[in-house]
Amino acid sequence: MKPYAESCDINKDPILNVLRDVFADRHKVLELASGTGQHAVHFGKALPHLTWQTSELMENHAGIQAWLDEAQLPNVLSPLHIDANDVQWPVSQYDAIFNANTVHILSWPEVVKLFSGIGRVMEPGGILCLYGPFNYGGKFTSDSNARFDVWLKNRNPLSGVRDFEALDTLAVAQGMNLLKDIEMPINNRTLVWKRS
Repeated sequence: MKPYAESCDINKDPILNVLRDVFADRHKVLELASGTGQHAVHFGKALPHLTWQTSELMENHAGIQAWLDEAQLPNVLSPLHIDANDVQWPVSQYDAIFNANTVHILSWPEVVKLFSGIGRVMEPGGILCLYGPFNYGGKFTSDSNARFDVWLKNRNPLSGVRDFEALDTLAVAQGMNLLKDIEMPINNRTLVWKRS
């Protein structure tokens, strides 16, 4: 049985509108934390010029594969096992990396490791596209994001909505500069960095 996340159905088209632009000249995309696999199928079908590499923790591979088996898209690849904590990732170099709704789930040390991993596998000139809720100047952008942060911390005290400035510092440390900060529906943002 395929896993399903309602949030993916809600945000897939607004994210796709961004990816059509920022990934227009890209070729190989690594999606970190592919979740259910819904995004990979939707984006892969709409952007056939991309080779879309899914990845996840091993326990989520079967669900992603169920979506891929049904879609039968030649440009969307079976998931690789990637854990942010691993020193080496089983991947080659990519000119684009996409991630949605992960940095607020990971602990901060894991977010730091995630950006280090991105730095290891991103080609010069590569694009990082990060979707989710973010704080600015240490402040929530909405009451709903503040409530979401409480909910996250009740599940895991080490998680929480992250500050844009802290994430930008991690990106800069990997040779990336912010290209775009795009307002998205339901108090989310898409952050786009490019490596020099």
